[in-house]
Amino acid sequence: MEERPWFKHYDEGVPQHIPIPDVPVYRALQDAARENPERPCTIFKGGEISFSEMDQLTDELAAGLAELGVREGQPVGIFMPNIPQFVLAFYAILKAGGVVVATNPLYTPRELEHQLKDSGVEIMLVTSNFYKTVNAARQNTKLRTCIVTNIKEYLPGVLRFLFTLTKEKKEGHRVTLKEGDLWLQDVLKANHGRPRPNVDITSESVALFQYSGGTTGLSKGAVAKHRNLVANALQILEWFPDEPGASVLLMAIPLFHVYGMVAGMLFAVQGAISMAMVPNPRDIDDLLQTIDKYQPTFFPGVPTLYNAINNHPDVAAGKYRLGSIRACISGSAPLMRETKERFEALTGGKLCEGYGLSEAPTATHCNPIEGENRTGSIGLPFPDVDCRIVSLEDGVTNMPTGEIGELAIKSPNVMMGYHNMPTETANALRDGWLFTGDIAKMDEDGYFYIVDRKKELIKPGGYQVWPREVEEVISEHPKVLEVGVAGVPDPYRGETVKAWVVVKPGETLGVDELKAFCRESLAPFKVPTQVEFRESLPKTTVGKVLRRELVAEHKAKAPSEVPPPPPEEMPDF
Repeated sequence: MEERPWFKHYDEGVPQHIPIPDVPVYRALQDAARENPERPCTIFKGGEISFSEMDQLTDELAAGLAELGVREGQPVGIFMPNIPQFVLAFYAILKAGGVVVATNPLYTPRELEHQLKDSGVEIMLVTSNFYKTVNAARQNTKLRTCIVTNIKEYLPGVLRFLFTLTKEKKEGHRVTLKEGDLWLQDVLKANHGRPRPNVDITSESVALFQYSGGTTGLSKGAVAKHRNLVANALQILEWFPDEPGASVLLMAIPLFHVYGMVAGMLFAVQGAISMAMVPNPRDIDDLLQTIDKYQPTFFPGVPTLYNAINNHPDVAAGKYRLGSIRACISGSAPLMRETKERFEALTGGKLCEGYGLSEAPTATHCNPIEGENRTGSIGLPFPDVDCRIVSLEDGVTNMPTGEIGELAIKSPNVMMGYHNMPTETANALRDGWLFTGDIAKMDEDGYFYIVDRKKELIKPGGYQVWPREVEEVISEHPKVLEVGVAGVPDPYRGETVKAWVVVKPGETLGVDELKAFCRESLAPFKVPTQVEFRESLPKTTVGKVLRRELVAEHKAKAPSEVPPPPPEEMPDF
């Protein structure tokens, strides 16, 4: 492959290579506290914690963690939404020498138990409203101490008082701790003024176990070093076209997910950018109010989030000021043309599709802000990211330009491997390259395109159909709001294409109309033989459609509910 052909399409300010300093992740917080001490690090409903205050609080909590027995390389859990305490917990764990294990607070006890067992977490920081879930999961794990925080602790005074009166008891925030568990504020008070522990943390120390969502099988913990996280924060910062200055980042995507953690929090702290916290990204009214009040410049998100803003009636009525938004990375799911164009028209900013994964936490590609954006493309690799498109047949041969294959990546942000999974590690990391499991192609200018997941290929009658290709066509129908496509068992072909469709409010759409629309752009064997209209689609917390869940629901139905398609509707093979 030609040496980084894509960089000619970046703005001149983006270098091909950047130096990665030999420092731990928390050095960026220390630098921000020294250079911009009074600038808000977090903004939560009007309550602010400055960078200097956050640096001091993380030192004090790190000292408390050390007293509780946290040592270098020890996993420590975080189980909370996007609130200032997440940022506090994350940097304190690293300053104590620990390894962050951030878990989705919407997990059931059973799902949480697996990650606690696999990681070996003994101490977990948790919000009081999720304390019950942790207690239900901890019996068969090593978890011995919870440090509990109430979501109201860093709200401004009036809101804290109102929260106590109206929500605290009703929503389960008021709890009684089990013996041995501690309140966060008590730990901070006991260690007030103390420095962080004197531990020898370098860029090669382990910083993170990032668990996948488990949608493709057993959840796996990708192990990242401090160097991996520092590298990716700097790579994203180079993509950003301006000096961040006093910018504000809308922190709406979940921090427990590696996308929000790195492209949101670590990027922001690296650039001394204030984070306006949105604890529930599904609360679009709160999200819009936060944008209107704090005027963020940067908004990393997912297509479903941008789509929700596009279709919000108050946005159409011009109720909110959205013009501050300068740049957005869209990840975790394909960005459709209509979503991009509508959002850019509303905000005046650039919405750029990117790509990343937990195994290279988190981003490796993005369309440039100042350069050309290509619809359907994940854009260009970041500085110091090398890419190959490798044959699906032998896993070795480099494919020619324009041909599909598996995307392989070599970069300073690539993980060390999977925790306690040597076989999976050997399959993913080969000769210094991360084999992503994603099927992709590169055009003549170095722009990359994701075709689909390697494991989700549909084979009707022996043909190959990539779900994403069908989804992109269906999403272009003016009446379609959302769509998911997957393969389901079929008595005629062995497997067939099925589409699950959500229609826009107020619209009606029939199966025949949708199939006719598909036939205009798809070969006959790619047109869905089955269509199911739904009110909503199951998604991950970052908006990715759960195709496997849709297939499982399909299979669970009685055969009489899923009749085979009549012969006349079978594609002509």
